[in-house]
Amino acid sequence: MTEDAVVDVTPRDLLTIGAFAARARLSAKALRLYDRLGLLSPAYVDEATGYRYYRAGQVERARLVALLRQLDMPLARIAEVVAAGDGPTAAELLGAYWADVEARVAGQRTLAAYLRGRLSGRSSEMYRKFTIETVDVPEQVVITEKRHTLADELPAWIGASLGRLEAAARECGGVAGVPYVAYHAEVSMESDGPAEACVPVADEAAARAWVERHGRAWETAVRVEPARRLAYTRVAKAQVAHPQILAAFEAVEEWMAAEGLTQAGPCRELYFADWDAAGAEDPVCDVAFPVS
Repeated sequence: MTEDAVVDVTPRDLLTIGAFAARARLSAKALRLYDRLGLLSPAYVDEATGYRYYRAGQVERARLVALLRQLDMPLARIAEVVAAGDGPTAAELLGAYWADVEARVAGQRTLAAYLRGRLSGRSSEMYRKFTIETVDVPEQVVITEKRHTLADELPAWIGASLGRLEAAARECGGVAGVPYVAYHAEVSMESDGPAEACVPVADEAAARAWVERHGRAWETAVRVEPARRLAYTRVAKAQVAHPQILAAFEAVEEWMAAEGLTQAGPCRELYFADWDAAGAEDPVCDVAFPVS
């Protein structure tokens, strides 16, 4: 006897898995998967045979789960949507998920365009859009916060960490230079750096005292950054997003090679403008390499 067969112990108001699958336009295999994932459990399971039975009222939920899976929605988020039931809450959860999808696809579309340019040999055309200059930066005392982070977490961490460090600097004689983020190793979806947020401070003793009191929670430290010459290019707010900013880094590297300069420290992004007030085309950041 198969699980789809009707047996005498079947409650009268329930459907066998085969009958329910036909109504829901799903396979019995899919229904077993939904049960295993905790998304749609049978209304009744016969203890003796293990056969599953469903209520007719579960059809809409089964169809909803199937449709959400077609959107490649993670199982945890599907569970949230179906638990919310029909109504504005479920619609808002779906809307939030789809906004995330569209943002991810937009980023992937930009990355694909960037890679097409590289693979077709048009990298030099991209690099010529950037103006490269050098600047000498004096020795600075910086209060820092270091973290291993992947690329998708990086923007939020940069904003939060620089905000914390700037607040600390105001208690240590004030911010004494342009805040920046240094990359001690690659940050991508496969590599987690670390990255180091740095804010120059006016009072080294006060900064060290602040770190002694508060720094342990955020892996905060104080160090003296030596005088450096930086090769840099200035980018607009829209260009800070990945992967546009990769082209800026590569443009500076190509210029350094042409000029016979050697990288003399971790590359960095210097944030000199009010990020929230800046428009998409406003310059906000210098992409820089210490050189010798």
